[in-house]
Amino acid sequence: AKLRYVFDAVREIKRALAGRLPLIGFSGSPFTLACYMIEGAGSPDFATVRRMAYGRPELLQRLVTINARAVAAYLNEQIVAGADAVMIFDTWGGLLSASAFRSLSLASMRAVLRALQPAPDGRHVPTIVFTKGGGQWLDELATCGASCVGLDWTVDIAAARQRVGARVALQGNLDPLVLLTDPGVVRREAAAVVPAAGPAPGHIFNLGHGIVPATPPENVAALVAAVHDESRASRAGA
Repeated sequence: AKLRYVFDAVREIKRALAGRLPLIGFSGSPFTLACYMIEGAGSPDFATVRRMAYGRPELLQRLVTINARAVAAYLNEQIVAGADAVMIFDTWGGLLSASAFRSLSLASMRAVLRALQPAPDGRHVPTIVFTKGGGQWLDELATCGASCVGLDWTVDIAAARQRVGARVALQGNLDPLVLLTDPGVVRREAAAVVPAAGPAPGHIFNLGHGIVPATPPENVAALVAAVHDESRASRAGA
């Protein structure tokens, strides 16, 4: 009930879009939420959480498991409210060791994905997972059960497409700081991402992480226009 405003907002946005564009629902990953719960604020390294991963792994695992149930319930309510796809945003999973990532981050995202329900009309709802700094686990992310894997800007998206083939769609992956340059640079860099991602089974253009607050709106407009132009050109040449 405390989050009813989120689901009401999803319904209102869905109604306003009137079928013109898909609406993507969103949640932090169970591990990323645990990071903020334990540290109490943002952190450059989340050292307290990482120490807990070694010293009290069973306690951290318990918290992540509880979070996974909450995230699944939260995303399911967004689906009921009209979200056309849902995304799990794992901002801090890339800080973990390989074994800790698999047990704390990847396993909990798999649990969320397994618990998601179809849309009220029975339609399958596509899912996206994104781990910032998780390019080294691309193959495991591609087989976690999601429809699409998001990539940060450090990953070569063309090489990623070669690795995963047609198993999943890809999302990404322009460096957000490109938007702090000028429209010409923005258009150039965006035009390089679209063809590199390849045509199949899909590509959702996105930044490789969140937008920087100081980003000039006119550069965002230039980005949208460039992506549309490049996408049309790619489809015309296919």
